[in-house]
Amino acid sequence: MDLLDTIRMYCLQKPGVTEELPFGPDTLVFKVEGKMFAVVPLDREELSLTLKNTPEKNEELRATYDQVVPGFHTNKKHWNTVYLDARLSATDWQTWIDESYLLVLPKKKTPKKKV
Repeated sequence: MDLLDTIRMYCLQKPGVTEELPFGPDTLVFKVEGKMFAVVPLDREELSLTLKNTPEKNEELRATYDQVVPGFHTNKKHWNTVYLDARLSATDWQTWIDESYLLVLPKKKTPKKKV
């Protein structure tokens, strides 16, 4: 199994995730409850992921990792593009996928207490 297949399987094992091609056949998008949390361009030699996170965390990741840059074709404040190379561990990109997934996952409304 190659890295793209590993990423696909990692994303798809999460509850409620769908795999779509809303931007055409060259851009794989993973969504939960209709909201994007991971984007994988399929038409580039170098494999990358575009993932959502908080602005603060995105700045921290960009300062720490050369492979993390402002999101390609996305809001650069809220999205990073991660170029997957041998210097990044699977734990790194899996953690960032998890964070992106949790960030867009709809929050369950808690019932109001009766007075």
